[in-house]
Amino acid sequence: MLFSPLQVGALTLPNRFVLAPLTRTRAGMEHLPNDLMAEYYAQRASGGLLITECTMVTEGTSAFVAEPGVYSEAQIAGWKKTTDAVHAEGGRIFMQIWHAGRAAHPGINNGARTVSSSALAIEGEIHTPEGKVPHVAPHALTVEEIKEIVAAFAQGAKNAMAAGFDGVEVHGANGYLIDQFLRDGCNHRTDAYGGSVENRARFLFEVLTAVSDAIGSDRVGVRLSPLNSFNSMIDSDPVGLTTFLADKLNSFKLAYLHMMRADFFGVQKADVMSVARANYKGVLIGNMGYSAEEAEQAIKDGKLDAVAFGNAYIANPDLPERVKAGAALNTPDSSTYYTPGAKGYTDYPTM
Repeated sequence: MLFSPLQVGALTLPNRFVLAPLTRTRAGMEHLPNDLMAEYYAQRASGGLLITECTMVTEGTSAFVAEPGVYSEAQIAGWKKTTDAVHAEGGRIFMQIWHAGRAAHPGINNGARTVSSSALAIEGEIHTPEGKVPHVAPHALTVEEIKEIVAAFAQGAKNAMAAGFDGVEVHGANGYLIDQFLRDGCNHRTDAYGGSVENRARFLFEVLTAVSDAIGSDRVGVRLSPLNSFNSMIDSDPVGLTTFLADKLNSFKLAYLHMMRADFFGVQKADVMSVARANYKGVLIGNMGYSAEEAEQAIKDGKLDAVAFGNAYIANPDLPERVKAGAALNTPDSSTYYTPGAKGYTDYPTM
């Protein structure tokens, strides 16, 4: 089943291997996509769909120092190298569009104000050019400021298409801005964007509407992580949140729903995938720790339509070919995940 084609919105995928969005911090301090990134993605073009690392839709929202953006003409031109390289290899690629919210820091963003749904800081510290420093308490966004960010997501989607992407994935996961509205452990608002699950989902739905209006809903996916406690996130009812979102997302006619099935830290545990499958009628992509064997079985059993691979795809640019051949997989070197240069990025051997 992993090697059967799949219709995903406007695209027909030749297989069901998806490159998960993976932050790799190779874009430099200017947040400019470059030749090395183009090589990295093109190496992995045999997958059914590639999803890029999180990409800033507006400046001053960096959480990783050297991640890419898509808000300037130079960035659009830089990303064009990647889309041209991937398409030359016969691949398909979506850009993950993103706002870090309270995970950003003024020390990385020339003093730019950090924002979120509520004025609650992430626990612990963040890496900046001056070393590790505590996260800052964010400014709680006003309704007018929320509208500006919705517009920035729509413009980011247009810019992605101008750069030659086949579509975009809206990042609603892992404790970044959209997730900071979705989950009640972070969202303490008392206005139309807080309180009930309907209100907490309002920002996500406004972003999806604006992005779909900008580029067509059949070229838009969304990623959710109702269990992940990364970035000090928690929700009082992750299964209820998943049920609500999976049902309501049907009306958006998106290309896919991309679900992270677990918590990086194992704090929150629940079965959100079965709930998503029961309520969402479109293409469902699963992610987090699937082996090729488990992915094959899950697709065969109708639990998923495709699987996004992370660590395995970092170390195996030819992952689909290796799985098909029953070949051994390279072991990823996690010490190079976020370091600059080709080492641990584009130098993994193919079969």
